[in-house]
Amino acid sequence: MSRTRVLVVDDSLTARKYLIDVLRSDSELEIAGEAADGKHAIELCRSLRPDVITLDMMLPIMSGVAVTEYVMAYCPTPILIVSASTNRGELYKTYDALAAGAVDVFEKPLGNDPNGVWERGLVSSVKMASRIRVITHIRGRLATLRQTPGRETSFETSDDSACKRVIAIGGSTGGPAAIVEILRNLPSGFPIPILLVIHIGDPFGAAFAEWLDGLSPLPVRYAKDGEMLPALGEPGMVLAPPGSHLVVDRGNLRLTRDPERYSCRPSVDVLFESLAKELGNQTAACLLTGMGRDGAAGLLALRHAGSFTIAQDEATSVIFGMPKEAIQIGAALRVLPLDQIAPALVAVASEVDSRKNH
Repeated sequence: MSRTRVLVVDDSLTARKYLIDVLRSDSELEIAGEAADGKHAIELCRSLRPDVITLDMMLPIMSGVAVTEYVMAYCPTPILIVSASTNRGELYKTYDALAAGAVDVFEKPLGNDPNGVWERGLVSSVKMASRIRVITHIRGRLATLRQTPGRETSFETSDDSACKRVIAIGGSTGGPAAIVEILRNLPSGFPIPILLVIHIGDPFGAAFAEWLDGLSPLPVRYAKDGEMLPALGEPGMVLAPPGSHLVVDRGNLRLTRDPERYSCRPSVDVLFESLAKELGNQTAACLLTGMGRDGAAGLLALRHAGSFTIAQDEATSVIFGMPKEAIQIGAALRVLPLDQIAPALVAVASEVDSRKNH
């Protein structure tokens, strides 16, 4: 059986050699090459064609973000970010790289992990990343799709005629890029509050809402336990914070530490199922790219409750896991490419506005 070939990129010689030693200790992995700066990393990616890249964010000559953008545009290769989470500026660069197409993130060792735990986690993450079929830089791909004529679509927004009160979105691997794409194509006065669950755990999720807020025409923030569900006409996106489920209960947002669902907390299913009980046909929901099956059962519950349900299509998904599971069980009223999801949500909001005016 052929071994997985890894390109290791880190400007610190000590860190780079340690990563190499850890990865070489696994018989299924092979070190294809190593680079200490972004320019050399790109050159090696083009010449060696590795199966996966481990990439530090803070690099000389070209940053980790610039490397990610170039690789995903010209020689698409799964990228696992291996970086520190203690610096807010580095966190923002990590989010930028995820939005540019990097598939996952793994924290550098803190020095207090039990013996072998960090090393096993790194090997597992590299193997998982290597199996992901990456697509050409998603920003360029979507720009091309938007210029294609004849893509205007009309949307049936639910199984019934109920006015939508909330929009719920869930995603995982590839989700940051998808969320940015959706938010950037919604108007600043978009009237329906949006609830989001995305699988970015501690410690990397700490500043994700603030990062999104800086890129979005809508205000973005983390949910607070016990606050009221934002009112219709109050624009914005509210996120489940890392480590807590987000549910809607009797008109309030609640954060819970209930058990993980499919190893996830927050879980998309937990949010979707609470909305199916609470607001049913007043909800529009979307399940985006991601690994596993979280969100599929919840989307089905919403569909049965009369919600307008969307699953992202395979062609624009980095990982067609979660949406595929939802589609297979009949949970999606619409299966849409990423560039058509924001227009579908705008159509939902237009329906709300038209009813107000009548």
